[in-house]
Amino acid sequence: PKGLEPLARDPGVELLMAVGDAAKTAELVPGAHVWLVRSETKVTDEWLGKAKVLRLVGRAGVGVDNIDVDGASRRGIAVINAPAANTISACEHTWALMLSLARKVPAADASMKAGAWDRSKFMGLELDGKTLGLVGLGRIGREVGKRAVAFGMKVLAYDPYISEKQAEAMGLELRPFKDLLAASDFVSLHVPLTEKTRHMVDAKSLAWFKKGARLVNCARGELVNDADLAAALASGQLAGAGLDVFDPEPLPADSPLRKAPNIVLTPHLGASTAEAQLKVAEELSRSVLEFHARGVVRNAINLPGFDPDLLEAMGPWLHLAETLGRFLGQTLDGGLKEVRCRFLGDFPAPQRHPLAVAALKGTLSTILEATLSYINAPILALERGIVHSEASAPAPEGYARLLEVTAVT
Repeated sequence: PKGLEPLARDPGVELLMAVGDAAKTAELVPGAHVWLVRSETKVTDEWLGKAKVLRLVGRAGVGVDNIDVDGASRRGIAVINAPAANTISACEHTWALMLSLARKVPAADASMKAGAWDRSKFMGLELDGKTLGLVGLGRIGREVGKRAVAFGMKVLAYDPYISEKQAEAMGLELRPFKDLLAASDFVSLHVPLTEKTRHMVDAKSLAWFKKGARLVNCARGELVNDADLAAALASGQLAGAGLDVFDPEPLPADSPLRKAPNIVLTPHLGASTAEAQLKVAEELSRSVLEFHARGVVRNAINLPGFDPDLLEAMGPWLHLAETLGRFLGQTLDGGLKEVRCRFLGDFPAPQRHPLAVAALKGTLSTILEATLSYINAPILALERGIVHSEASAPAPEGYARLLEVTAVT
């Protein structure tokens, strides 16, 4: 693929493909340092156990539900995604479903191809003046909101992590979840899958919807209870639903959704555009090459605090912290109880944790045989009862900033 050409051109990278070939995958994984996958590939703990030299798993898309992130973290394997690459494609597919529901395009198309000409059967409705409720204001939700304003819709949003000031700046109005459902003509889901969001649309919440509303889900299939949704469509509580994601996938042949009335189904096409696929591949290629060159990767799901902008701002300090830790570890001749980092002077607060982890990694590298990374260093330290702490103080005279790493034995 064109987006992977930077990897193919790099003399330090050997690019091997095993798309849709389980036998080939089993052959390549044990010797792979980086494994790039799509949603169909399940990176289980069993697979990770076979990947003896694996250091990075890259997901071509946003969600990492198909990857055992905890298992990867314990092994020091970074897990990355491409969070921005399919934003526009997913947003536009949301609108494709919404417009299909509003104007009954799929049903009208099927009727025409069956030889009919039945205009009265497919009376639709305008989006102008209607209310759209967005559940989640991440990248995709925000893009959907922008386009809703252009359609002349009133936009409500539910997102507990967005302030009213932020919502106002986007031209949106924040509402509690229940109130949003009751006031919206269309509801579009844009939240990640968590224990709190699993089946957030079920019999109980479907009763809160405005009667005759329409639901769109291009986020995660597990957000919706399929049987409850089918019942709401059959009863008329909902006038329609457009779904691109399901639980499980592929959607079973006997799923109640396949026979539900007024529903538009697509087989997880949200990111299926040539542009999105190119952007995903390009983003992953950049991340892999950066990881190959620096040992640190952007968009790591299991590397909290290592924000891409912070990595740029820290410059050589990350390497320095790890080097100090490694030097310190070489001086130890007894049991290690604690690794302390003191930040004296001008160290912005967000930089301190990544630097402390780097120092811990360096110290542990001299006393542990396990493969270490910024990801599993804190886990391995905790398992061994080794504390790592951070403190800050003003810089001593003559220094703008000074980093101290101390070992307690």
